[in-house]
Amino acid sequence: MKMHLCPHVDRKLGASQGQLCLRFTETIEKNKRNTEMKEEKRRKKSKRHVAEEEQPVHETEPKKKKKNLERTKKVEEEVEELTSEERRTLERKLKKERKKEEKKLMREAGIAAKKEEPKKTSGAELALEYLTSWSKKTKEWKFQKTRQTWLLLHMYEKEKVPDEYFSILLDYLEGLKGSARDVTIQKAEALMKECDNSDTEDPDLLEKCERIRKVLQLLS
Repeated sequence: MKMHLCPHVDRKLGASQGQLCLRFTETIEKNKRNTEMKEEKRRKKSKRHVAEEEQPVHETEPKKKKKNLERTKKVEEEVEELTSEERRTLERKLKKERKKEEKKLMREAGIAAKKEEPKKTSGAELALEYLTSWSKKTKEWKFQKTRQTWLLLHMYEKEKVPDEYFSILLDYLEGLKGSARDVTIQKAEALMKECDNSDTEDPDLLEKCERIRKVLQLLS
């Protein structure tokens, strides 16, 4: 059963309810604004935190080197705590990464990575080594027709067979036999005729003729 109050009481209650509704609405709006402000602050803080963690795009070279050193130091400290097997595995991995990084830097610098090719020994060096080995009478020495052929072909050229080797070669020629000896004599005789018919005073040619003469005297 609804109770009826006097009119002035009813009006007073209505005014109070209106004020309460207004205050309630204001409180809700205020809380909403506070919530939005807190959310905005949280987003800004999150963005700032992410920006600090991300590496700058335009980072200078010294800063990069400093960070790399710090990272390397940190890894080394962690390596000390590993077992020997884990340490070896990690070291191999780091070595691969370093090589990969070096190649990348070389490519960026426009430098092509070149593989070191082993130096090839020339025919002249091999022939002179063969002659030296023979003179020392080493057990490793073995007859090699290729080396002997090279020596017989170039023995009159001082640039290829220096004087110290030519004197050894003369001793070597004493044991020359068969067709190799006959062909060497024939070539020496033909060259000697050229020397006799030449009036040159070229020191190199005169020295060549002297070598030919010694070979003929030895083998004839």
